[in-house]
Amino acid sequence: MADAIDSMKSAPSGAAQDALLRRILDVVSMPASRIPPQDRQMAGDILLDMLFHAGERERLMCANRLAGSREAPRRLLRYLAQSNFQVARPLLEESDAFDDCDLAEIIRQTTPEHRLTIARRRNLSAAVTAVLADVSEPHVVREILANRTAVFAETTMDKLIAASRDEPSYCLLLVDRIEIKPSHAMAMFWWADAVTRRKILTRHAAERQEMITLCSDVFELAAAEGWQDPVARKALQLIERRQRNRAAIERSPYDSLESAVQAAAASGMDAKVAQEIGYLSGIKPVTAAKILSDPGGEALAVLCKATGLKREYLGMLWTALNRPLDLEPGVAHPQFLIVSETFEVLSVLKAQTTLRYWNWALSSAYSPAALRHAQSLGEPANEEAEFSTAQRTARLVFGR
Repeated sequence: MADAIDSMKSAPSGAAQDALLRRILDVVSMPASRIPPQDRQMAGDILLDMLFHAGERERLMCANRLAGSREAPRRLLRYLAQSNFQVARPLLEESDAFDDCDLAEIIRQTTPEHRLTIARRRNLSAAVTAVLADVSEPHVVREILANRTAVFAETTMDKLIAASRDEPSYCLLLVDRIEIKPSHAMAMFWWADAVTRRKILTRHAAERQEMITLCSDVFELAAAEGWQDPVARKALQLIERRQRNRAAIERSPYDSLESAVQAAAASGMDAKVAQEIGYLSGIKPVTAAKILSDPGGEALAVLCKATGLKREYLGMLWTALNRPLDLEPGVAHPQFLIVSETFEVLSVLKAQTTLRYWNWALSSAYSPAALRHAQSLGEPANEEAEFSTAQRTARLVFGR
């Protein structure tokens, strides 16, 4: 029976069948002013059944004819769009008749060639880009990221930022998307290349001027309360202008941040000195450790600029971490040149915002489950667990 069906499908069509297919195609292609929708749907059903037994030549003819028709039955168009790529291509490139559900079905049921063509369509909705991203084909994802008319949902951007850890080619495309949020950019910084890092630091770091001005009186209120409110304290730490921790200087064996950096340069960076540099800089140990272990080194430039360290202290930190300043005598090491240029182009306010954002996010609780569990028991929530944006950034950075 199967052989008989295959034989029937592959058998050459007669003149009558060919003429009938063309006439039915004419009916399906008629403008809405000439044919009732019921007649068009019936003609579409007949044509679809005929195409089941037709060859590629007939399917390609129908696809080319219907690519410009918005009224053609979508069931017929979906069938042609899910045929082999040569048949589907005219519809995938030109047809405006498909809705988001049609495109989602085609994406899931077809080949990478089909999906790549869909990724190049104009005005892709957030629903369609989400389905394309879920397929996780790097060449398709790069195409939709490069498509300036495509729209992305924030949840899709979350997934793509996380995926960029393992697919670095996404980073430079992601950083240029208008949908990217500061939390996305600051998380991606840690695994991005030098060019992407420069864009992140110069484009996506805010200067906080309005927040500093509008919240100036709140600092006085919080200080009068002894900084007892953990939510207000954490938020104000992200907003305030001063970066260095004055209280830490009183407890530190070093009389300034500069002294701690000089000591590290003289004797090498150890855990104790690294911790003191973090405290004096107003950041937590996990943030300091992340910055000092940054392979590219641009994070060191952010730390120095944010805390008011002069350029020579950047070189001292670099030396303390056993990194070469010179490639050979008289020739600066290219990586240190990149870090030095980052230090020069970055404004103090943007550097402070970046450093504070890292400190806010990297030191936050990683699991919203902890917050839900505490709330279910009627216990006070961990102050860090309240900040879902910080949780998301931490999960992206640490892969948790």
